[in-house]
Amino acid sequence: MSISDLSVLLSDLKPELIPGNYVFCFTKNSIPTGISPLGTFKEPEGLTVICRKEEADVAGLSYSLVMRLITLKVHSSLSAVGMTAAITKILTEADISANVVAAYHHDHIFVPSERAEEALHLLTKVT
Repeated sequence: MSISDLSVLLSDLKPELIPGNYVFCFTKNSIPTGISPLGTFKEPEGLTVICRKEEADVAGLSYSLVMRLITLKVHSSLSAVGMTAAITKILTEADISANVVAAYHHDHIFVPSERAEEALHLLTKVT
């Protein structure tokens, strides 16, 4: 069952650092061969593809930042209010960039790879 109560969400985040490096890439057309996207988003300018860095390198896709993925294991409701703001506030105060993707069961936070352990530590202290 999904949770929408902010205090419950924050006390039960269970952040997990997922192995590997990820990148946000852009393509005007379809997803290149060899790319198994973690996520995509269609924009007027083209297609944003979130994938493993190694796949992007092989496919020749450009990117500006190498990121790590932190998944919040709490089953958040898509209608929950305030969780993204609370999480990004904590990371903002530590000057850590965060790109948040809300999926059906969990929220996923992409942070710069060199700050991933620090971001994970900060999120484990949330109550």
